[in-house]
Formats: sequence, structure tokens, C-alpha cells
Amino acid sequence: MNLNGKTVVVIGAGSGIGRAVAVDAANAGATLILGGRTAAPLKETARLAGGTVRVVDASREEDVQAFFESIGSFDHLVSTIGAGVSGPIVELRADDIRTAMEAKLWAPIFLVKHGAPRIAADGSFTLFSGIRGARPAPKSSITSMVNCGLEGFVKAMALELGPVRVNVISPGIGDSGPFWSRLTPGGRERMFADFALRAPAKRVGVPAEQANAVLFALTNPFLTGSVLPIDGGALLM
Repeated sequence: MNLNGKTVVVIGAGSGIGRAVAVDAANAGATLILGGRTAAPLKETARLAGGTVRVVDASREEDVQAFFESIGSFDHLVSTIGAGVSGPIVELRADDIRTAMEAKLWAPIFLVKHGAPRIAADGSFTLFSGIRGARPAPKSSITSMVNCGLEGFVKAMALELGPVRVNVISPGIGDSGPFWSRLTPGGRERMFADFALRAPAKRVGVPAEQANAVLFALTNPFLTGSVLPIDGGALLM
């Protein structure tokens, strides 16, 4: 997978899947622009993979507009940011619902809206949804909604922006991301063990596996409007 001479923007590059994407893209020859809300973890990613650090809150349109004005043209953009909220609908707080919508809907919309005028004609956007878009569950109403909405947006953008390609990765349960870190260690391990027992892959995923799928999406010129489930077979459960 060759990205020599390409500029790749990674939003959410400070940890987890975003950092793994940055490292893989750098190893494939890309020049990196690393974006996220907090400078310190982005600088650590830059130490590992190189690249330019830009602090940006992708859920704020004015931040995103200024971000793209500062970086100029680019070839590919990957955004791994997201936020999950779970619980009975009657108990969910408006702030938690708003946070999930900002991360999974508003941020991708702003990134594509303001990135599209500056992206190369043969470039791509790769975004992240999640398994609950295809497999809703009790207490996952908001997570299901935002993931479905994002996947619909990606398909519409593939039609609207072509030949620029737009795709979305749908990960299953993996040992990465802010949602899992918020669980108690015992709760996280129980959830991981239950998934591993039922999933065809018999384990949870790791960031490198999602990053590998991203590199495929960036470098395959005939892939667009696609939802790539990198979920250990969770769709079959």
C-alpha cells in the first residue's frame, strides 16, 4: 500500500485507532497532518510517525473551517472520532445525546463540507461508524441512530463528490476508544470476554486491524460509498 507523495489528514490521531492509522500511513510514505482536541497526545503521535500537529475541535464548524484554511490542499482525510452513549431512552441526558451527535454526525459533516474544496480529485474521505448501525440493541438507540446517519451520509457524499471517494469503517468491539476506557476494568473485561465467546473471530479487535482497513480504503481507487465491517464477524452474531 503506497502513499508516497500523498498528504493524509488524520483526525483523532492522538490515540487508539487514529494513532495506528497515522503510523501505518507514515510507513506507507505519507506526509501527515495530525488533528485532535488535545495537543499532548498528538505530539506523541508525531514523535512516533512524524507529521504536523493541529489542534481542532471537529464538532465546531468555525474550528474546522480555520483548520482547513491553515493546512491547504491534501489527498486523504481519515476521522476516527466518535462518542457512544448507552442506556434506556427515558434515562438519557440531553447533553450525552448531544455529545454523541456532535462526534458522529456534526464533526464528519463539517470535515467533509470544508475539506471537499481542498481535497485532491483522486483523494478520499474515510470515516468511522460502528456495529450498532447495522445491529441495534436495547439501550443503544442513540448510538444506532448516529451510526446509521453517518453511513447514509457517506453514501450520499460518494454520489455527490465523485470522483473523490468516501467510505466508512464499521468496527466491532475492540480494545480501543474512549467508550471502553470509561467502563470499570471488570466491566470492560466481562464485555470483551462475552464478545470473544460469541464472535466468530473468538476475540476482540485491536487498533492495528482497523488501521489496516483504512490503508486499504485510502489506496484502492475503485472503493467508494462502502461500509467496511471490520468486526470479527459481529454482523453474524
